[in-house]
Amino acid sequence: MSVGVDFDFARWIAHRRGSMEQQAREGAIYAFSGERKFRRTLAIARPVTMALEATTRLWRDVARSELLGTAVKVSDVQYPRVWNAAKIAGEALRVRVPAVFAAPSDDIKVKVLGTEDAPHLIVNLELAEKLDETDLVAAIGHELGHVQNGHILFATALHYLTSSAIFFVRWVVQPAIMTLQAWSRRAEVTCDRAALLCVKDLDKTLNAMVKLELGLDKGSAFSAEEYLKSLPDTKKGIGRFAEMFRSYPYVPKRVQALRLFADSQLYAQVLQQDPVGKPSLADVDKQVSELISVF
Repeated sequence: MSVGVDFDFARWIAHRRGSMEQQAREGAIYAFSGERKFRRTLAIARPVTMALEATTRLWRDVARSELLGTAVKVSDVQYPRVWNAAKIAGEALRVRVPAVFAAPSDDIKVKVLGTEDAPHLIVNLELAEKLDETDLVAAIGHELGHVQNGHILFATALHYLTSSAIFFVRWVVQPAIMTLQAWSRRAEVTCDRAALLCVKDLDKTLNAMVKLELGLDKGSAFSAEEYLKSLPDTKKGIGRFAEMFRSYPYVPKRVQALRLFADSQLYAQVLQQDPVGKPSLADVDKQVSELISVF
């Protein structure tokens, strides 16, 4: 990790503002500003606040036990490759790694769920066994980006709204889902950056992204470049409106957004390269905002 570039958002905000409330709104220094701004609006969206309250109850009363009942806690003995990848990612971002579990869940690849005071990092059993070390670091680093930037409860609410809607007040569900999906598409930009900061290799990070998107069998057969060439233009036609109902931007947008960040002054500092002449993070974020816009 480059000397002088501090990704610990607690120290960064305390130094700048001295305010815990500001810390919760701002996130880490690498965070996408569009996500931070959007997240501030979630606090006044009544369907979202009700969903967050219900999610907290659901997680503590039912969901945590159901999810972890068949899971194995990861350690330096149980799934040591996952343990080591989590350690590398945590050290790179300077963030405390939550409890890590390997679970046989069909609808989870790698995800942080829980509450801000008790996050749990869940890794799919098949991925835990088959992903290589770099892919694991990228995948876990992405999720630690959610931890570091205060995303956990929002991400958990979106997960259970889409998989366990019966537990929520009916009129809350769809408005909350669409609002949280709009936030999530922006949050993924922040967390892709976290993955890159852990791996410190753009091509390897992008290849890990494609592998997780396509699955192990198909993703291993493509490089990121080959995969992108095979895709239709998502900026044209009805497909761009379908993105409104996704929690992730289309992969080509994520790839382009991460490439923009990789050319920034901040990333150059991370690699201990000369940042002179490279765009500031504010300039990068302006380009990314235009890139990931659905309309």
